[in-house]
This record gives sequence, structure tokens and C-alpha cells, in this order.
Amino acid sequence: MADAGARFLEGLHERAAQRPRTLLFPEATDARVIEAVIGLHRRGSVRPVIVRRSDAPTGVIPIGIQAIDPLTDPRHERVVAHLMARRGARGLMEEEAVRLAQDPLYFADALVALGDADGCVAGAVHTTAAVLRAALWTVGTATTVRTVSSAFYMVIPPFRGSSADVLTFTDCAVVPEPTVDQLADIALAAAQDRTRIVGDVPRVAFLSFSSGGSAESPSVVRVREAVQRLRMLAPSLEVTGEIQADAALIPEIAHRKVPTDPVAGHANVLVFPSLDAGNIAYKLVQRLAHAAAIGPIIQGLARPCSDLSRGAAVDDIVHVAAITALQVDDAA
Repeated sequence: MADAGARFLEGLHERAAQRPRTLLFPEATDARVIEAVIGLHRRGSVRPVIVRRSDAPTGVIPIGIQAIDPLTDPRHERVVAHLMARRGARGLMEEEAVRLAQDPLYFADALVALGDADGCVAGAVHTTAAVLRAALWTVGTATTVRTVSSAFYMVIPPFRGSSADVLTFTDCAVVPEPTVDQLADIALAAAQDRTRIVGDVPRVAFLSFSSGGSAESPSVVRVREAVQRLRMLAPSLEVTGEIQADAALIPEIAHRKVPTDPVAGHANVLVFPSLDAGNIAYKLVQRLAHAAAIGPIIQGLARPCSDLSRGAAVDDIVHVAAITALQVDDAA
């Protein structure tokens, strides 16, 4: 299983290296981040840039790594103007915008929003709430969705063939009780990201305790309506649901439960009806099936701004950076 996970991760870097993206790292006072930046620079899978104030109390900028200082960078006024354009009508005062433009996280995300960089990687120091707030204030959501959510990429031992499978589990970290529209947004963002990150055709399954009308409850109706909503948003996407997990994944069971459904049994994007279900499922699969759980990967933003765990190891930062690079949509 470790070999399958390693192959998937190495494949991410190989694909990212085919078109290296410029990623900003605004937590460069952390030794883990510096070590990850050095590793990424050596790999060549991304072009890492440090964002750090010159009055930061610790840290040394490695030789050969580009660095940006929010206190002296000539784009400061552009960032202030961008923040005011985004948040002025919602009560942001110019004095506060100036202060935020001096903050490495907000400055980095604003440069991503302005197109001066491709993405941002943070979260080793900041909380998830702080990372998401900065991203929403500066970058905002993608035009096709209105919901920021997350996904785990689960590298799972062989269960429907001789090779390990990579499954997308969504949402496992952000939206506690998604509405019909939010479920559809989450699924669409996960499908779009899977194409870029894994490189295969997304086959989306909206999970439930019901398969094709076998049971009724408010939660089943919500999932069923989300399926219809997604089919309106993305008519060409391969979608099934509502459907039980075994029927979504195993062809033999799908044939018995939903015999006319072409996606059932072949799903690779699993959309959970709640954060409870998604978070419990990924942890169970990680521990009981010895799967590699890569994430959470933030999805649904107009441009990629990733959120690390504050317990992230250097390798975690390196791999999330590769995924962030693959999330870049040139049309955004």
C-alpha cells in the first residue's frame, strides 16, 4: 500500500513539473515551510516564492529562493485597492486594508487573486478559519460554484481489480450540513479538481442509505435533489445517486441494486451527505483499510489557496504544493 501511495504522490510531482507554477508560501518563519520550499525548488515541480516581512523575528531566506516583503513590495497599493474593492462595501475601512496588505497571508492571497502568482500554500501556522477567511476575502469562489469545501484523495488497496484505487472523498472537513445546492457545488468542485489532480474521468456518486428510491427520508430527498441539481449544472458529468456505498463501488452489487445505472459500481468521487459521514468514512478507511489519506484539499475557490494541517510534516507541505499546482485553471 505504501508503494501505491508513493507512486501516486510521485506522479503528482511529475505532472506538476511538466508546467511548473508559481506558488507563494506566506509562513516562511516556520522551519518546516523553509525545508519544503527548498525541496520543491530542487524537485522543480513548482516555483516556490517566500512571502515574509523583513521585520519577522526568525528565519533565513535560502540561497536561490525568491522572497517578497509585503512591507516594501511595490504592489502594496494594488493589494490595498483590491481589498477595498472586494470588502469595502461590507465595511472594510482603508486603514484595516492597509494593515491586511502588510500581512503575508493576505498579501500572498491577493497576489494570487490579481494573477501575479498561481496559488498559495498556508496552514502550517494559521488556523483553517484564518486561511479560508483570507482566501475568501481576496480570491473568492469559482464562477461555477458558490461553496468552498474540501476533499481527501484516498489511495486504497486493490478492491475491484489488481491495482490500488484513488478515490475522492468529499466533503470531509468544511461544510457540516450541506444544503441541496451546496452538495451539488461540492460534487462539481470535486469532479473538476479530480480531472486536474488525478487525471482520469470523474464518476460521481452521491452516497446515501438508499439506492435508487429503496428508502425515503428528508436526507434521501436532499441527496436526490442534489443529484438533479448537479445534472443541470454539468449535463456531461457521469453521476449516480442517491446510492449506497457498496453499490457505488462494487460492480456486482451495483448490478443487483441499480442494474440500469452505468456509473454505479465504478464511482471514483464519493459525495457524502454530511460532514459527519465524510469525516468518519475517511478516517475509518484510512485506519482499517490502511489507505493513504491525502488532504484536506480546499476546492471551490476561484484560484487555489491550500490549507495545511498545523501538524503538517515537511513531506505533507511538499505534496500539497504539487496538488495546488495541479489545481490551477488557466481559464480562471
